[in-house]
Amino acid sequence: MAEIFPRTRRRYSTDACERDRSLFGLLFDIDGVLVRGRTPIPAAKQCFRNLVDSDGRYKVPVVFVTNAGNSLRETKAEQLSHLLEVEVSADQVVLSHSPLRVFTQFHDLCVLVSGQGPVVEVAHNVGFKNVVTIDMLRDANPLLDVVDHNRRPKDMNPPSKDLPPIDAVILFGEPVRWETNIQLITDVLLTNGRPGNPVTSLHYPHIPVLACNMDLLWMAEAKNPRFGHGMFLVCLESIYKKITGCELKYEALIGKPSIVTYNYAELLIRKQAEQLGWTRPVERLYAIGDNPMADIYGANLYNRYLKAMDRTRAQVQAQGGSSSQVTGDLQCEASDDAKRSGRVMVGGSFDHRLPEGCSSILVCTGVYNHNHQDLPSDPEQTVTEQQIFHGHRDFRFDPSLTQPSFVVHDVQDGVELVFQLEGWSLQ
Repeated sequence: MAEIFPRTRRRYSTDACERDRSLFGLLFDIDGVLVRGRTPIPAAKQCFRNLVDSDGRYKVPVVFVTNAGNSLRETKAEQLSHLLEVEVSADQVVLSHSPLRVFTQFHDLCVLVSGQGPVVEVAHNVGFKNVVTIDMLRDANPLLDVVDHNRRPKDMNPPSKDLPPIDAVILFGEPVRWETNIQLITDVLLTNGRPGNPVTSLHYPHIPVLACNMDLLWMAEAKNPRFGHGMFLVCLESIYKKITGCELKYEALIGKPSIVTYNYAELLIRKQAEQLGWTRPVERLYAIGDNPMADIYGANLYNRYLKAMDRTRAQVQAQGGSSSQVTGDLQCEASDDAKRSGRVMVGGSFDHRLPEGCSSILVCTGVYNHNHQDLPSDPEQTVTEQQIFHGHRDFRFDPSLTQPSFVVHDVQDGVELVFQLEGWSLQ
């Protein structure tokens, strides 16, 4: 059962040899944990001063896992370095779209991208070669976007431009003009990627849609949470179903709480452990976040996945099978959420030793605030707002997955707790 750990100043044993210590890694959410908008949360700077030695070298592997996706990893790393006053490299950052690097079967297709910021650069950075933006599509077909009267073409018969047919849609994050994006994405889905053509019949299943960042809400400087990309997805799904009578289908949902995102983060943790000179595998992960339906749900879902992986590996090995069989056998045991949230990479390559588990730590500085939301005494209840499910439509609601392993005041308390549990020094 989760419990609140008050701020304390603890002393830790410091003499354990590395070979005798348990090895662990830390996964940090950013918004609501380290920053609120552009303002650092006070505990964050001190927390990270403690996490590096006198040479600025991290004591344990650290990865930042955020559902933000309107920038490049290099840009986010620079921002974090400035805000936290420690060096953060791009290889420590997982943005919502980062795992798209492994979806190589889409990289050569013509994709329509939606979001804001440098979306073309982001798309190219993760591997897509033939990119069309919403603005490019609007310019090529001026009559498609007419909600804003001031943006309607003055010429009743404006010239259109030829664009290649759209093969897939990539939703990076919430756009600025929702009405324009929803209209044009719907046009693309209804016309099988040729939005300048009339709709003569329903093309279903529609062309592939991959969505990054399912957060319904996120915490900025305002006193209450703000709409996230998950809210945009709700609108798009609702409109598509209203028009067609069919559900909008996703080829993959990426970003927390999807399994594919945590698999990708684990890969980066493993690489950092090697750079630290660790010769044994990382045994445990700790994920620190502020959003029960993204951070906590995702960490607990990944923990369930790791446990299933461990059971399956043991069963296969007991039967004399090879490790290469484990991934295939796991597909049968993995939850529907795990398959749906990244079926292209629900497993990846598991010749290496995976962590034993992933513990979830909920902080009270962001979306969740224990002053306004009491922890339920009944474990069948959840810490979400009035038990309303804020997760994505395609994720089965399991109340137990919203229950954090621990609840702490802020990120500094969370890191202190982890080091105490693992018997490491934070001095």
